[in-house]
Amino acid sequence: MKKSYRKWLIIVSSILCLSLLLFLIYNIQTHKEKKVIHMVYIPKLIDETNDFWTALIEGANMAAKDYDIDLVIDGGTNETDYEDQNRRIQNAIDSKADVIAVSPISYTNTTEMVKKVKESGIKLIFVDSGVDEDVADALIATDNFAAGMKMGKFMQQSLDDDSQIAIVSHVKDASTAIDRERGLRAGIGPYEDQIVEVVYCDSNYQKAYRLTKDLLEKYPDLDYIAGLNEYSAVGAARAVDEIQGAVSQRVKVIGFDNSLEQIKFLEKGVFQAIVVQKSFNMGYLAVETALKVLKGENVPPVIDSGSELITKENMYTEQNQKLLFPFFDK
Repeated sequence: MKKSYRKWLIIVSSILCLSLLLFLIYNIQTHKEKKVIHMVYIPKLIDETNDFWTALIEGANMAAKDYDIDLVIDGGTNETDYEDQNRRIQNAIDSKADVIAVSPISYTNTTEMVKKVKESGIKLIFVDSGVDEDVADALIATDNFAAGMKMGKFMQQSLDDDSQIAIVSHVKDASTAIDRERGLRAGIGPYEDQIVEVVYCDSNYQKAYRLTKDLLEKYPDLDYIAGLNEYSAVGAARAVDEIQGAVSQRVKVIGFDNSLEQIKFLEKGVFQAIVVQKSFNMGYLAVETALKVLKGENVPPVIDSGSELITKENMYTEQNQKLLFPFFDK
């Protein structure tokens, strides 16, 4: 009887120990699965007056909420200060982030710092722009060359052999500025040599306005101005809109992005067209892609978040209204 009792006691004890072991393994595994992912996103700047960056950051925040990711947004206030951005990247490395997303300010001067991210064993995602080396796990951005070409092809319809063209760009060393200008030049084709000057506003509305005023004075026969981001396009449009009469009617402007002010200029006829980026989608995709990279899933090295050229004639279609007024909806 005692032997039988001991036998059952051993069996029951073994079952209990095995159950406890399985319970502990399950909890450890569940804890691992529920580990909160720490992600840092460092945009070129945080500026509530700029609808592009506001929408992009809103998209990233929504994705972080949907996927339960601890997302920290750490951006400066100057789109040309790559040294400040480099310090923020170093801080993100020091924080032991699981993944760091960056919108590099400089095509060349940010490279060495983002390489440190990978050397630290941290996953790296580029958003909106890149650097001069293939270092990131993925790039989520507008195809800026294609977007610039859309601008150029549209402009070409109104150009002739006597046309004078000026470009108001944003930051000289930014990959977005480089690629959009390349695309625009390819798009206008035979009229490329008629670009009289390219100026850079350093992503400042007022500087873009002043530079455009100078261009209009320097080139009284100027026919077309292309603004390559929200700051440059808005500044150029403000300057052209100020000029009354025949001159303002003759000088055509094409812009990039879709702030409320830009939409008003499009309705008014100051802009002939604007190229709209899908900035909210870009931010959302950046976080979603970062999660896939962390899970070891295969992702395309470059993900085009898309762009559309919108004119006064087609701006009221349902599809384009959604692009112009996204209301930060996923």
